[in-house]
This record gives sequence, structure tokens and C-alpha cells, in this order.
Amino acid sequence: MKLAEALIQRSDCKKRLEQLSDRLIKCAKVQEGDNPPESPKELLEEIEHVTKELENLIILINRTNSTVKYDDNLTLSEALTKRDTIWTKRSILKNLIENARITQNRYSKSEVRFQSTVNISQIQNEVDRLAKEFRVIDTKVQGINWTTNLV
Repeated sequence: MKLAEALIQRSDCKKRLEQLSDRLIKCAKVQEGDNPPESPKELLEEIEHVTKELENLIILINRTNSTVKYDDNLTLSEALTKRDTIWTKRSILKNLIENARITQNRYSKSEVRFQSTVNISQIQNEVDRLAKEFRVIDTKVQGINWTTNLV
């Protein structure tokens, strides 16, 4: 099985668990004398099965990511960490830009006037650079995912 296929299966397991959880909650209590729409016992058994499948997939994915080389310096796991931190920093800076932009709605001279404390254009350039770096890493990671067999 390719790493990308395992990642798809992991995503499916997570979605399946969310659905099973929702269905289980709907069966948690009923009016006296009524029956639940589904058997809570069967749902719990299915949740147990899917969580074991998810656990096994995550172990295999993590093992693969930590052994496969991204490049001469990084493992795939390290590249994923780098990609995620780039995305986090980009998101923070993008949020800063959105909050630093000033629209003045002053109706008289006595109203408070705001000014930005950061260089928006400089920060926007950094956001663009980080977005490009993220895309480069992500594209290479996707390629590796489709060519690498699960360890």
C-alpha cells in the first residue's frame, strides 16, 4: 500500500468515527418504553474496530514518515513539521495584516484616529514567501506520498 492510500484511509477512519459518534449519541437515551434507533452495543463494537484500524494506520504512517527521506537533510516527518510551522506562521502574519488594516470612519475631528503599527506591505511579502515555500514542500511531499510504500 502506498503512503498516500494510507493517508486517505486514515482520513476515512476519522470521518467514520465522527459519524459513529453522532449516531451513538442519538442512541444514548430514549423515552421510557421506546427503543433506540440503533443498537448502542453494535455501534460501540464498530467504534472499537475502527479505532484499532486508525491506530494501526497512524503507527504505520508515522513509522514511514520517520524513515523515508524528503531530501539529503530531512526525513519526511521533519519536512511535514517544517511545512506545518510555515503554515502556522503564515496564518499568524495574515491575521496580523487583516487586523492592522485601517479603515477610517470618522465623522468629526474629535473622534479617535487609528494608525497601523506594522509595515503591512513588508509583512504581505513575507506571507507570500511563506505561501510559496509551503507549496513547494507540500508538492514534493505529495509526490513522495504516491511513490512510497508503507513501511
